[in-house]
Amino acid sequence: MRVLVVEDHRDLAETVAAGLRREGLAVDVAGDGAAALERASVNRYDVVVLDRDLPVVHGDDVCRSLAASGGPARVLMLTAAGAVEDRVDGLLGCGADDYLPKPFAFAELVARVRALGRRAQPAVPPVLVAGGLRLDPGRRTATRDGRRLDLSPKEFAVLELLMGAAGRVVSAEELLERAWDEAADPFTGTVKVTVSRLRRKLGDPPVLETVPHAGYRI
Repeated sequence: MRVLVVEDHRDLAETVAAGLRREGLAVDVAGDGAAALERASVNRYDVVVLDRDLPVVHGDDVCRSLAASGGPARVLMLTAAGAVEDRVDGLLGCGADDYLPKPFAFAELVARVRALGRRAQPAVPPVLVAGGLRLDPGRRTATRDGRRLDLSPKEFAVLELLMGAAGRVVSAEELLERAWDEAADPFTGTVKVTVSRLRRKLGDPPVLETVPHAGYRI
């Protein structure tokens, strides 16, 4: 899942981003509304965590623009205003998909982001199963034939994308876009290296197939 955190308070933005990355998500950060719209125009985000009171372009206008674009991104609006009328205005007036007043518990933020991320994608089972593999994104666990797999966050993210594709070939470009943030260098072999490590951890017989000139599939 790829997430954009839009928050003008730098320390809070970095804290939220770091926490979401520990949960295995790919996270970019924008410090104002204009930067958020620019990033959203070039990257495909599943969820945008959007502070409402933003400089340059107000969060309400950012939310309306994202909703009008027809893109897949779901918007979780954050604000210090917690009154019912503020929540209604954010959800109905601006097109937000969810609303979380500050201060918030981080565990609730993660749960809401994951719930919105599922809505941004075609419906998939809550637990993915294929070829002896069982992956539970909610509990962050993966097993093969009952054996627990010790996966890094990126290996877990790649396996989740491949299993969620249900046999469809997933290109290296799509994996890079969905599992890494904008700091990733598209000209490095980071996807190939991660897939190679993942294949070793999955063990034999092989279930992760390389399709020449196309990508990978389970």
